Amino acid sequence: MIEVSAALLRGAVFLAGEPLECLVTLRNPLPPDATSASSEMLAWASAQIHCQFHASESRVALPPSEDSRHDVQAENETVFVPNRGERGHCILSTPPKILFCDLRLDPGESKTYSYCETLPVDGPPSFRGQAVKYVYKLTIGCQRVNSPIKLLRVPFRVLVLHGLKDYQCPQDEAVAPSNPFLEEEEGAKKDSRLADLATELLMAATSRRSLHLYNISNSRGKVGTFCIFKAVYKIGEDIVGTFNFSEGDIPCLQYLVSLQTEERIQEAFQHRRGQPVSYSTHARHQESCLHTSRTSFSLPIPLSSAPGFSTNIVSLKWRLHFEFVTSREASQRQAPPEAPSSEEASRWSGVEQMDVDTFSWDLPIKVLPTNPLLASSVSQVSGANSLTI
Repeated sequence: MIEVSAALLRGAVFLAGEPLECLVTLRNPLPPDATSASSEMLAWASAQIHCQFHASESRVALPPSEDSRHDVQAENETVFVPNRGERGHCILSTPPKILFCDLRLDPGESKTYSYCETLPVDGPPSFRGQAVKYVYKLTIGCQRVNSPIKLLRVPFRVLVLHGLKDYQCPQDEAVAPSNPFLEEEEGAKKDSRLADLATELLMAATSRRSLHLYNISNSRGKVGTFCIFKAVYKIGEDIVGTFNFSEGDIPCLQYLVSLQTEERIQEAFQHRRGQPVSYSTHARHQESCLHTSRTSFSLPIPLSSAPGFSTNIVSLKWRLHFEFVTSREASQRQAPPEAPSSEEASRWSGVEQMDVDTFSWDLPIKVLPTNPLLASSVSQVSGANSLTI
């Protein structure tokens, strides 16, 4: 018996184009004082990264698969297929790398191997939607002689920042910032520059602020104005907006703001033409605002969510969805009467019933990735796994 464990060195979230490093440890769990006959042998082990695509058959029409191989591992099969037994289709994979051949472990002995691979920049981001899923995994295959291959899978998450691949290799490396007191390998310097460059690009894209004012009105007149300071965000940020109802002609009784994603299947892959778009709500704010002149809301973009993207099969966009409830009578805006100066108490009660109108409005926004280290801090994916052979 051999225990195989794998752990990602830097969390479970990466940017496309970054290197993924994993330590694979194999250990003979028997005590060291066991006899030499208790030594364990492994024929080989290999590792490979792949992206698995799964689509809902009721929403996505995919062409027939050309892969007709059986999904059963034969007893003497030695071909390493990392996605064997997985649902869906493997749409992206890296070349497999052999970790070792003919490994012998004595009782209590362990060996650790390092696996490193650069994540492809032309793949989709990790995404779990209502119609499609893109899931990344590192699969490690191990095999004893004359035994089936055992697969150890470590899931992780990939964020895609468009435009990053065009700046991966700066031309003027002499002016790159460096610490003369630290000795760094050239690969580590390049990886650091890549992460720093991604942070700079995200900061430049999301720090531009400009006042966006929108008039809110229905068929009866103006309700108020809405103000937002930018339209480009990164996941993990808060979306802050303000309302001004003081200049409106129609009283607003209540409003609801929802942060939503729009998952749209490309027309060529729709199961039926004109099928509806799927919406998912990630945060919402509801408020009663009668007699309110100004108010605001703040909606956080979850770090676990996917930024906007588009592939040949699906596109994901973000939006703010507004729902307003307005009164048909302008008198509803009037404030409660002032208390009389005499000792006699007065009682005022709100209207029990009124005629209302409802309408909605959608405001598209753009959501970009964030620093992968920040996303790793709240990731539910551990980045480690183990099995026993």
